[in-house]
Amino acid sequence: MPLPVGIYRADQVGSLLRPKEILSTREKVLAGSATASQLREVEDRYIAEVVQKQLDAGLRSITDGEFRRAWFHLDFLQHFDGIEVQGSLTSTNQSKGGVQPPRLVVTGKLGHSKPIQVDDFRYLESQIAKAGGQDKYGTVTTKVAIPSPTMVHFRGGRETIDMEAYPSLDEFFDDLARVYQEELQELYDAGCRFVQLDDTNLAYLCDPAMRSAAESRHGSDAKTLASQYADLINRAIEKRPSDMTIGIHLCRGNHRSQWFAQGGYEPVAEVLFRDLNVDVYFLEYDDARSGDFSPLRHLPEHKVVVLGVMTSKRGEMDDADTMVQRLNEASKYCKRGLDQLAISHQCGFSSTMEGNELSEDQQWAKVRAEVEIAKKVWGEDISK
Repeated sequence: MPLPVGIYRADQVGSLLRPKEILSTREKVLAGSATASQLREVEDRYIAEVVQKQLDAGLRSITDGEFRRAWFHLDFLQHFDGIEVQGSLTSTNQSKGGVQPPRLVVTGKLGHSKPIQVDDFRYLESQIAKAGGQDKYGTVTTKVAIPSPTMVHFRGGRETIDMEAYPSLDEFFDDLARVYQEELQELYDAGCRFVQLDDTNLAYLCDPAMRSAAESRHGSDAKTLASQYADLINRAIEKRPSDMTIGIHLCRGNHRSQWFAQGGYEPVAEVLFRDLNVDVYFLEYDDARSGDFSPLRHLPEHKVVVLGVMTSKRGEMDDADTMVQRLNEASKYCKRGLDQLAISHQCGFSSTMEGNELSEDQQWAKVRAEVEIAKKVWGEDISK
């Protein structure tokens, strides 16, 4: 059975370490000494470079490194009508430097008055073509990563959703699904064929402490909440054309090499694999925090898992033989064995603009190593 469109045996989650000039220009914009258009010009230049670097490293699912974002989720979600960033969340999982994640607030009816990701997609696609694209490198995919719709609800809950706009949460979830449907259709019409949803929340429900806190915050048990989120995601993607691949990435936190949650996938495994209507899963599996591979027994034979057994959190190289061993171990739980698996790092290298604590040289060495491991396991053509 062929891999879904856009998926490769050596794949990636999406974000890459930000060039210093992008970071400094972003600071100037905040200080009022540079314009947003000047920042975009800098981003354009470095995105063109990072496209070439990904292709040269052997990757074929190409992103813009999320160079246009400060946070993996906020810089997308705040462009929907009715969503604003206001203040910070109160969290016991404080990041390095005392950083608390910003707080999303639903201030009015949700709307999608303009495309959010289309211009970025078109620019990325143009740079892939300029670098040689399909003609030079064979099968290549322009990948768009956006936050899961659950990110609007999980951390804030009812108190961050305006009561006048949404006296009923049912109507809120209806509108949230609708604006995602509209964005996906805009992307499809622009030529996009692979979208990845980045979701921390289903993974957070695997952590006993976070699961308990979520139950208190939302007034429902974690199993019900997981099912509610699966329904939300399914409705958000249900109108996608049949030739658009949808993936989902689960993460337990990735800020400056920190993690925030732990626990195996078993509490959400059946909902995740059986109820969620995505084509491919990007799963964090770089250390013992993620549990064992037994939840993969629920994986239907027509779906694929990109197994994040390598780590983006440290500069030290992952041992290739150990990675092969772990892939083989995981394959025992899959109905079609290794044919249902691919390899990646557990998350991107820079889920926020600060990035993980490793150098760019280390980042690219790890990416090249990932491609070589994939070739060792599945053969030279990583698209099969």
